[in-house]
Amino acid sequence: MAVEDRLSRFVEEALTRSVPRDQIETALSGAGWRPEEVREALGSFADAGLPLPVPRRRTYVSAKEAFLYLVLFTSLYIWIGCLGSLVFDLINEAWPDPAMQGSYGGADESIRWAVSWIIVAFPVFLGLSHSLQKSVRAEPTKRSSRVRKWLTYLTLYVAATTLLADVATLVYNALGGELTTRFLLKSLTVAILAGGVFGYYLTDLRVDEKELR
Repeated sequence: MAVEDRLSRFVEEALTRSVPRDQIETALSGAGWRPEEVREALGSFADAGLPLPVPRRRTYVSAKEAFLYLVLFTSLYIWIGCLGSLVFDLINEAWPDPAMQGSYGGADESIRWAVSWIIVAFPVFLGLSHSLQKSVRAEPTKRSSRVRKWLTYLTLYVAATTLLADVATLVYNALGGELTTRFLLKSLTVAILAGGVFGYYLTDLRVDEKELR
C-alpha cells in the first residue's frame, strides 16, 4: 500500500470513529507527518455532518490543464522580464553612463521589443488567470492541482533567487562605493517586480492551505 493510501485510510478510520480533526492533525504531526500532508489528507474528506466521512472528488491533471498553466506562467515570466527590461532602458536614457556614451544605440529597438512582448503576453496572462481562477472557484478541488502547485513553487523559487541576487549586488556595490542613482533605480525595479510576484503567489498558497483545513 502506498504511503499516501495508508495516511488516507488512517484519516478515514479516525473520522469514522468521530475523532476530532485537530486531534488527528496533532497525532499525525507527532508521528512525523508533514503539515501539508496532513492538511491534504484531512482536506480529502468533507465535514458534511454525517456519521461517515464524505470523500471529496479528486481532480486529475489533464493535458489541457497542464498546457494552460504552462502558458500562464510562461506569459508571466515574459511580461515581467520585458517590463524590467523596459524600465532599465528608460533609466539608461534618463541617467546615461558617461563611460558608455554611444553604446545605447540599440535602446530604441530594445524598447520596441519590450513593449511588443508586453502587449502580447500581458493580456494572455490576465485572460488565463481569470479563466483558471473562475474554474477553481467553480470546482475548489482544483486548488490541489499538482501542476499548479509545482509551477507556483518554481515561480516562488525564481522570484526569491532574483531578490537574493538583487540584494547581494546592492551590498557589493555599496561596499565598493558605487551606489549611483541609475544603479539604485535598477535595483529598486528588480525588488518591486520580484517581490510583487513572490508576495502574490505566496498569498495564493496560503489561501490553498486555508481551503484544505
